[in-house]
Amino acid sequence: MRRWKCKVCGYIHEGAEPPEKCPICMADRTQFAEIDANGDEITAAPVEEPKPAPVPQETVAVPAPRQSRFGGMLAKLVLGLHLHPISVHFPNGLLPASVVFLAIGIFLGLAAFGEAAFFNMIFVLAMMPVVMVTGYLEWQRRYQGAKTFLFLVKISCSIVVLLCLLALVIWRFIDPTVTDPASTDRLLYLGISLVMLVAAAIAGHLGGKLVFAGRGR
Repeated sequence: MRRWKCKVCGYIHEGAEPPEKCPICMADRTQFAEIDANGDEITAAPVEEPKPAPVPQETVAVPAPRQSRFGGMLAKLVLGLHLHPISVHFPNGLLPASVVFLAIGIFLGLAAFGEAAFFNMIFVLAMMPVVMVTGYLEWQRRYQGAKTFLFLVKISCSIVVLLCLLALVIWRFIDPTVTDPASTDRLLYLGISLVMLVAAAIAGHLGGKLVFAGRGR
């Protein structure tokens, strides 16, 4: 049985031919490479063609721009230390707690829980630039910036989370009583927080699919 590995996410397919699309990241069949039993890529022996004698040319070494060197070092640091999954753990842990605290504050009239939810959201909002920058670098370097359905949905969900957080935090700053039991906007406020939580859950689920793509799970 021949084995094929997706170059984008690492999913391994067994069959005579690669699938039309990767079931994990939706990359097309051109992104699959045949691998051996050890997981090494099988490459066809190159056909040697006669080449004309090279003409010696004088070349001048041009140093890489400082900005590109810095970007390369930053990307290497992000990938080497796994900074994206580390930074994602903060929103993933605090967002569910924020929504639960918010619901308790609204329906039970316990203002302390509403305050806790608000400050948690501020912290998560402060973390979102780190999450999105590290995620972008990982997408570009580890997954070659593949614009497949999975990545587009994951990016869209992160943008939804960011916009919802901005709306919730700014709204609470403008109207501190929005979560009070007597507020007419409290359910709308809670609804936005639920949309935010669902978007974060979808992004986390898709991230898990990428992590376990090549492990047969």
